[in-house]
Amino acid sequence: MSKAETAAPAEAREPGGRVKSGSPRHPLVVGAVSEDEEAQGAFKSMDLNRVIKLLEETDKDDLEEKQLKSVKKLVQCYQNGLPLRDLAQIFKVLNLCAEKIENQPSFVESACNILKLCGLPFLKKKVSDEITYAEDTANSLALLGDLMKIPNSELRIQVCKCIVDFYHAEPPKKHITGYQQANSSYKIQMAEVGGLAKTMVQSLVLLENQLIEKLWVLKALQHLSTSEVNCTLMMKAQAASGICTHINDPDPSGQLLFRSSEILWNLLEKASKGEVIQQLSNLDCLQALKEVFKNLFIKGFSNYDRQLRNDILVITTIIAQNPEAPMIESGFTKDLILFATFNEVKSQNPLVKGIKLSNSHEDFELKKLLFNIIVILCKDLSTIQLLIDGKVIWALFTYVKKPEKNKIIEWSAAQYEELQLHSIATLSSVAPLLIEEYMLCQGNARVLAFLEWCESEDSFFSHGNSFHGAGGRGNKFAQMRYSLRLLRAMVYLEDETINNDLCEKGTIHQLIGIFKNTINKDNDREEAILLEIQSDILLILSGLCEHSVPRKEIFGIEGVDIILHVMKTDSKKLQSGLGYNVLLFSTLDSIWCCILGCYSSEDYFLEKEGIFLLLDLLTLNQKKFCNLILGIMVEFCDNPKTTAHVKAWRGKKNQTAASLLIKLWRKEEKELGVKRDKYGKIIDTKKPLFTSFQEEHAIIPLPANCPTMAVMDVAENIRAKIYAVLGKLDFENLPGLSAEDFVTLCIIHRYLDFKIGEIWNEIREEIKLEKLRPVTTDIRNLDIITTASENIGKMVASLQSEMIESQARQDMQNEQKVYSKIQATHKQRELANKSWENFVARTSNVKTLKVPSGPVITVESTPARLVGGPLADTDIAVKKLPIRGGALQRVKVGKTVDEPKRSAPT
Repeated sequence: MSKAETAAPAEAREPGGRVKSGSPRHPLVVGAVSEDEEAQGAFKSMDLNRVIKLLEETDKDDLEEKQLKSVKKLVQCYQNGLPLRDLAQIFKVLNLCAEKIENQPSFVESACNILKLCGLPFLKKKVSDEITYAEDTANSLALLGDLMKIPNSELRIQVCKCIVDFYHAEPPKKHITGYQQANSSYKIQMAEVGGLAKTMVQSLVLLENQLIEKLWVLKALQHLSTSEVNCTLMMKAQAASGICTHINDPDPSGQLLFRSSEILWNLLEKASKGEVIQQLSNLDCLQALKEVFKNLFIKGFSNYDRQLRNDILVITTIIAQNPEAPMIESGFTKDLILFATFNEVKSQNPLVKGIKLSNSHEDFELKKLLFNIIVILCKDLSTIQLLIDGKVIWALFTYVKKPEKNKIIEWSAAQYEELQLHSIATLSSVAPLLIEEYMLCQGNARVLAFLEWCESEDSFFSHGNSFHGAGGRGNKFAQMRYSLRLLRAMVYLEDETINNDLCEKGTIHQLIGIFKNTINKDNDREEAILLEIQSDILLILSGLCEHSVPRKEIFGIEGVDIILHVMKTDSKKLQSGLGYNVLLFSTLDSIWCCILGCYSSEDYFLEKEGIFLLLDLLTLNQKKFCNLILGIMVEFCDNPKTTAHVKAWRGKKNQTAASLLIKLWRKEEKELGVKRDKYGKIIDTKKPLFTSFQEEHAIIPLPANCPTMAVMDVAENIRAKIYAVLGKLDFENLPGLSAEDFVTLCIIHRYLDFKIGEIWNEIREEIKLEKLRPVTTDIRNLDIITTASENIGKMVASLQSEMIESQARQDMQNEQKVYSKIQATHKQRELANKSWENFVARTSNVKTLKVPSGPVITVESTPARLVGGPLADTDIAVKKLPIRGGALQRVKVGKTVDEPKRSAPT
């Protein structure tokens, strides 16, 4: 919404965009200025109603002279600007003068003089005048478009000049006391509100054979089309098709073509692009554009002509994006293909005879634009024969070669490099449509030879200035990237002729070698482009090896090594945004296509702990990878050596593979909205696997070849794959599982039974919806199947309840044990504290020390028989003290020969 529309919210529009006036009417006055007052810059009020009434009269003899005199006086008085409050009355006078022109030509000058006043500034007495008189101003300016209907050349030209003056505001000639100049953009805003642009477009129909007037209208529209509001109005008036159809009309000055192309540009940029393209997508418009472009291409020699030629080609390119545009029917497609290839493929067509492109900037841009429009045109399969006839493949392949030394070319080194990259990018779109032409010109051999040069150490300084050369400055990465894109496009066709030819030429080994070399290039600045190159190599190898075991054997250990290298990439880099995610996807695809099915490669992959790496990737918990990784693991589990690797894997906190898979199952069911209680137990035994999507969408009858929701559910989430992997592990002796895991495992174990019951339930519902009545036996069988499925659900729920209760009891026992330990610990701590308190009391408390320690005890001497007499504890008597039960006893020692006899003391 424009500012004027915002400022006047009470406006009411009439058909045609004109606004009904709702502002207050003041006495109509004209400013008659005396010499003294003119010096002071003041208006003298004068009744304008008298002037209007005079112009409306028709029955007096000398009336015309009086009328002309009154208008002349008005013009003289407003020669310094038009007050907004008087604008509606002044335009009323203008309209009355214009109506008289057909019968009274003398009024042309008066009308033109009033129009010239509109080029002067609008004046406001109050700040609020712009808002107060917004409706009057919009309605007044809308009258300018209506004046174009009057068949007078001078008047029409002056109307256009008046509109152009809106965009070239001049300061007032003299300051008027008490007035200020309105905002410089006020006229433009009011013209938008009044819908002036629409009526000006409609006036073009009246000027079919008046070139000068048409040029002035186009000049006015060129200025009006600089705003989005006006472009929208012009588009609704079919401006695009109306102007484009006559873009090639005769015009010696060349203004018609220039102004028309500028207006079309503005419409495409500022109005609804889709609607403008739709208006231009007709035979008349395209034929006019074709003739203009052809004339400029053949006869245009100045820079201006070349720039205009390129502008027309860009507009044509935009139109060509519309599949409904009759590009072929107009003959434009054939001419564009000729102009795009004549420089590379010699043609005898007289249109291009003697024409040669220079290395000027304009011709260089033309060449790129022609390559670009070929990519757009080839989307229409009807263009294929024209592309073959024009030898487009041959022309594009002239750039797919290493630079030849000492050869003179018409382009500079930087220009040639950009065209080279652009041609390879164009081939990626065109070559898959022209397989026979591609093979005839030895496309595979040329691309592989070019890739070999890209990998070589030949001296080459890449400029890398263009869009296609991004990331390739000073190296050949850009050339390598686009060559690999071309190969990828051809391999993805799954045409055996192409793929066999590539494999016979050693493509697999060559690509693995290129991949290894890119690993060795430590270039952080070009990391993104290197990752893209690696991703494309893996995708090409996947396409070549997918259905061929011999090719997988050629891929071999070397290929497995590069895959393992990528899988060991730091997981933090996956969030870098440089392309590691894409590379990982390509790597997983390569495992599926290049390793699985080849036993030697599978064994080597397992030997190098490839399954461990897959499970490590699975722990990242990235949903976009999970489905693909689990699918690979399902296939790998067909190899009997895989199970041991899966069971041996340990993740963080000693997590096992089974625990990881069950955790993923729970996460998936939570996202799918499957009903489970807080323990993970089945709630609805009739529909134990139902997702929220299945609950929300009723079952509908489908043809036999269309999968139902229950079947689609198998492919759309990872539950079936988790079931398959755990099934390979036999659901038994799975280490590292918690009670919650075992509860979930009960459901996983019965996944297939539940899914079969779900499908039978769908069959039963579809039969009801189609109002079919099965035979009695079938009804009984359906009932048996339904009951059996429900019983399985009840059985699993019961088993889950037992597990939960058992775990609850075990938890209770464990809790009691822990509580007992805690209680014993607390009791021991209390005793220790009490003992310490007693000790402290005995050593520091005086009162405690005074208290007797206990009763007096009399101790008698130990009998001599127990201690062996008075000398029993001396070294003479004691030779050995054996440890026996009871008290110590004296050991009898034998007498020696020399030992003197001793008598016991008395």
